Amino acid sequence: MEAGTVLHAIPWNPKRKAPFHNFRCFVRASSNSQAPYRRPKPYRNLVADWVSNNDDTVRSSPIFVGGASLLAVLFNRAASGIAPVADASSSQSRADLLTLGLAVTNVLAGLVWLTIRPKSISAVNPQGVECRVISSSLPDFVVSELLWVWESLSAVTCCRSLVAVYDGICILQIGVAAESPNEGEALAVDAAKLMQGSLYQAVMKSGAQSYLANLSLYPGRSELPFLPKNTQAVILQPLGEKGIAIIGGDTIRGFTTSDQAWISFIGEKLDATLGKYVINIPLAVQDRV
Repeated sequence: MEAGTVLHAIPWNPKRKAPFHNFRCFVRASSNSQAPYRRPKPYRNLVADWVSNNDDTVRSSPIFVGGASLLAVLFNRAASGIAPVADASSSQSRADLLTLGLAVTNVLAGLVWLTIRPKSISAVNPQGVECRVISSSLPDFVVSELLWVWESLSAVTCCRSLVAVYDGICILQIGVAAESPNEGEALAVDAAKLMQGSLYQAVMKSGAQSYLANLSLYPGRSELPFLPKNTQAVILQPLGEKGIAIIGGDTIRGFTTSDQAWISFIGEKLDATLGKYVINIPLAVQDRV
């Protein structure tokens, strides 16, 4: 008996479709896509705004509360028919004494609030003369960079005076300066005397920026006689190991943290530029306003 292979015919239908599932995609369009954008409203604390706008009333309110409490205690004492002399055995007398103590505390707190007020800090008008003194030994592009530094600082910070001393010579004095005995002239910077002072020595020793936020509190103020008398704040920025930039401001604590960091970068840039040149020519007046 021969072994055979039996093949079964499979019918082929060209119109038969594969059993794919139909997936439907839905796209939902927003009906208000063309509506204007509404930015979120800033949060406002109404209580804080009211207190800020009525500062005097808020500070004196403990006095009124304490005074009213005293009058209420006296009226209650008189209306209740209790003897005016305090009696330790009476609960009413003990309560009245406690109330009187709280009322007096409120009155004293109101007096303290009216006496102690935060000092308002505002910019002052520097007392001095305008000057513009630049060393004639500097190349034109260095002069342009120094002027750019001055214009930038005076435009975006409270800087009103700028002095730069490099390699023992004052290469720049611009802005408002103290008035010399000769009326109408700016007091020149004595670079040798400045370099012998404690402020200069401390900055050069540390190699870091020094910020005198309230110049009137520092005894080293006398080492900066070329600045206006009412200069409020000063930044001493080292220019590498050979120089220093002195920046005077018209506002107490007027230089922000960002200003200080930016001035540090400016000092590094000026040091890189000025370090390429040796300055041996004395100071000359290029322009005086």
